Amino acid sequence: MKRLIGISTWVWESPLTDSTLGGQLARIAAMGFDAVELPLENAGDFTPEAVREALDSTGLAPFLVGAMAPGRDLVAADPATVERTQAYLTACVTMAGSIGSPTVCGPFYARTGRVWRMSPGQRQEAYAELRRNLEPVAARAQEAGVVLGIEPLNRYETSLINTVDQALEALEPLLGNGIGLALDSYHLHIEERSLAAAVRAAGEHIVHVQVAGNDRGAPGRDQTDWEGFLEALDEVGYSGPLNIESFTADNAAIAVAASIWRPLAASQDELAASGLAFLRGVQR
Repeated sequence: MKRLIGISTWVWESPLTDSTLGGQLARIAAMGFDAVELPLENAGDFTPEAVREALDSTGLAPFLVGAMAPGRDLVAADPATVERTQAYLTACVTMAGSIGSPTVCGPFYARTGRVWRMSPGQRQEAYAELRRNLEPVAARAQEAGVVLGIEPLNRYETSLINTVDQALEALEPLLGNGIGLALDSYHLHIEERSLAAAVRAAGEHIVHVQVAGNDRGAPGRDQTDWEGFLEALDEVGYSGPLNIESFTADNAAIAVAASIWRPLAASQDELAASGLAFLRGVQR
């Protein structure tokens, strides 16, 4: 299946702002991408007007993503933190609706990097709390015609939702009601016994897919079972984009958050170009 191929602006910079947005999207379009992932790290970083202008001039399809920075938690947190997190996610939903992004994706449950041990009972309580606190945001997403894609992360970045099975268990009552799953091949490669089996388990609930090599660099020429992964996406009927998500080591904040301690390619442009060429080559 031929899908749009996109890339995150995180490959080059963080945060994305009105002052840099136009140049970044022009670069991405000139390289031959079809789509762009726009990370809204904080409400107000960029405006719908600037995004729409850049989209109109480049023809790129937009996909909004969020970030669970320190101070953002929907579980095991005080009411003020939960309310602040809900307000941030609602701002993301509003932005997505304003720019034509069908989804808002990310690990929308706890601050990235927050890990803690849980008994089975405590995990069930955390999942129930997550559902309660996601529900009003999901309702707002439905009103805006947007779906929240909840992303499992690897064990070093969260202890709450690492696998597709855990995501299905945690979110089951909300799935299809403003909530879906966002899958990232990098995290799946760490946590799942089989990429293809994880995709099949997620099935119709997949609303967004991010791709990277097993080292978090460009997809292709790495250990990932790309053939099995893409075949499984075909089987479940996923027709959305494949968006490359990697990061620059030159930005201190994002390098620490994503554990990017060394360059993952000769340049960020080379990372993008090689990933694009690989994905074009393997799509049927």
